[in-house]
Amino acid sequence: MSSSSFKTKVIRTRPAYITFRNRKFLILESPSNDNIASFVKELQMRNVKHLVRVCEATYDRQLVELEGIQVLDWTFRDGFPPPPKIISDWLKHVKTTFRQDPDCCIAVHCLAGLGRAPVLVALALMDLGMTSEDAVEFIRRYRPGAMNHRQLAFLRQYETDSCFHRTGCVLM
Repeated sequence: MSSSSFKTKVIRTRPAYITFRNRKFLILESPSNDNIASFVKELQMRNVKHLVRVCEATYDRQLVELEGIQVLDWTFRDGFPPPPKIISDWLKHVKTTFRQDPDCCIAVHCLAGLGRAPVLVALALMDLGMTSEDAVEFIRRYRPGAMNHRQLAFLRQYETDSCFHRTGCVLM
């Protein structure tokens, strides 16, 4: 059988709608220009005003922005945790967005919606008071298999390093 007879099977997963403490997030896989219309329709149904893209572009962002949804490009390496600057920008964006529009939803996607995007949502959930373990378990209810061992270790370490941020711990 020649290699040309094999077809690449594209796995499509359902978007994961995550809500915690009246904060709403949508984790998705990356669309293409071919399915961007249905992708945008999903965003609009969930009241998404901001879409965070953390992978290489697979679609023309203008097709989303023409529908009134801001696209933020915060690309980072696949299979790895986000760098400090992206973490800071992400958490600042989450706080500002929900302060300005408490009923909105923030969407975030990476290529498959299983690594980079779930890590960012886990960080937001932790910032809202969840432990890293609870955030991962919560996300995995909707995205089974989300986050690899490196990303999980990062979240556990982040929780340890950031305890003063969420709980008011004082380091002396």
